[in-house]
Amino acid sequence: MLSEVMSEKQILIVEDNADLASLIQLHLGDINCAADIAHDGEQALELFASKQYDLILLDIMLPVMDGISLCRKFREVGPYIPIIMLTSKSSEIDRVVGLEVGADDYMTKPFSIPELLARIKARFRALEAINKPQPAEPVQTLHVGDMSIDPQRRQVNIDGKEITLTAREFDLLLHFARNPGRVLTRTQLLDQVWGYQFEGYEHTVNTHINRLRLKIEKDPAKPAYILTVWGVGYKFTEKA
Repeated sequence: MLSEVMSEKQILIVEDNADLASLIQLHLGDINCAADIAHDGEQALELFASKQYDLILLDIMLPVMDGISLCRKFREVGPYIPIIMLTSKSSEIDRVVGLEVGADDYMTKPFSIPELLARIKARFRALEAINKPQPAEPVQTLHVGDMSIDPQRRQVNIDGKEITLTAREFDLLLHFARNPGRVLTRTQLLDQVWGYQFEGYEHTVNTHINRLRLKIEKDPAKPAYILTVWGVGYKFTEKA
């Protein structure tokens, strides 16, 4: 339920469409979130520097500075903050670049407000899980072939070289590695990694897996770690 109680969060909305920004701001109150609005890149940077936010909603097409450049700047300073990019249907390349520079998720306009709220809450749940106190026994590093995955440090190494992943790419890889040999559908991955299910958004999984393969596979066209199960979904190799 979208009405479930959570502590108040602070969100920065970076959107040059004033009507859309105000509509989002209004509905964020339904999930106990307060929001500031920036209508261009310069104003967004000023607000970001003056206040600690829990999440950023970032439009790609902006005056003064585009969303891709802003995302890079947000990632260069300060602690990690979830970023959800807002894109148009014609900007597939921008969506991919946005994920590459550090965005956690994206939504294609026009989108439904209930789905947006669900995705925001999913990011908060994921962040809370990451920030939970660690158990007395340290979480063991996973070793698969020449890859090592450290859940505590959120680091991935292949042949001793650290691989840079976005937060969502790491979550996806870790989920696969913890379930070797298990066939996972795109809908299951949306539910278990993203924290929501919406029909028609399975392409989000495809995009992230393609980007992940480019980073971890020696030959992305012939993957050795994340295997495609045609007509069903994906599975992680069982080879140690």
